[in-house]
Amino acid sequence: MLVTGAGGMVGSHMVELLYNRGDEILGTYYKPTTDIKEISHEIRMIECDVRYYQSIERIIFDFKPDQIYHLAAQSYPTVSWTHPQATIDTNVNGTINIFEAVKKERSLCPDYDPMVVVACSSAEYGETLNQLCETGETSEIYVKETAMLQPLHPYGVSKVGQDLLAFQYYMNDHIRCIRARIFNSTGTRKVNDVTSDFTYRAILSEISGDYRIKVGNLNTRRAIMDQRDLVEALTLLALKGTPGEVYNVSSEYIYQMSDIVKMIEKELGHELQVEVDESLLRPTDEKIIVGNVSKLKKATGWQQKIKMEQTIADMLAYWRNKL
Repeated sequence: MLVTGAGGMVGSHMVELLYNRGDEILGTYYKPTTDIKEISHEIRMIECDVRYYQSIERIIFDFKPDQIYHLAAQSYPTVSWTHPQATIDTNVNGTINIFEAVKKERSLCPDYDPMVVVACSSAEYGETLNQLCETGETSEIYVKETAMLQPLHPYGVSKVGQDLLAFQYYMNDHIRCIRARIFNSTGTRKVNDVTSDFTYRAILSEISGDYRIKVGNLNTRRAIMDQRDLVEALTLLALKGTPGEVYNVSSEYIYQMSDIVKMIEKELGHELQVEVDESLLRPTDEKIIVGNVSKLKKATGWQQKIKMEQTIADMLAYWRNKL
């Protein structure tokens, strides 16, 4: 099995899960967003920039993975505002390179038939999520896979590109793939999302004794799941998902960002003094992000198992140990 982007939060946990399960694993990384020294040295990891076709081609040719989890990406919406070219290049061309390498290997070895799970994103829905919010119907905010794609930032556009590329490679070249539209997830090793930033700053405040933390928009609402639930969903989709199909992978529980602060305060046993930092506010932002996961559940039997309180406790413990 191949996991691209194994230097990221989800990818690092995925290679560990698959390795501990007894699978033969190869993980790739490039400019990792996590400390890959935390990953067991027994797990095979190699550096690879997915923007360069020959690097991917060599890995596919040598390793011939039966499952490919394509997680490598520029994965931060905020970064996509300042680096739109790099975001599109990495996410779109990186995906093309994966499928082209599989396509070439199949021309040499017709029996080669891997399952490619492409990490797409809820960011593809964009403005559609806001429009659903405006209906006022609670049941309507759980966006379905059939909803219109109206991304609000270059990152979201790049993920639409990945999604549709995967679909056309399935239709035209019959490369089996799953398009997983992943909603907000978090966990240990995560950086630059709301929960990781809040838990990190909370531990810094605990260390300093100054319980002030800077925050962005606390009114937005997000369905946030633990990365362990996400990894389980992706592995189940590789085994039980219908090739060529798209599946939402989302928490079913919605949290206002102020709720996250309250959970952290309860775990710390100390009140936090929040200060809004204008630099942490986005030009445009979805008011609420949550996906309908009926299709995922029906196909795989997946169930969300880990509560946000547990996730936050684990993240606080992680930062406390690291700092």
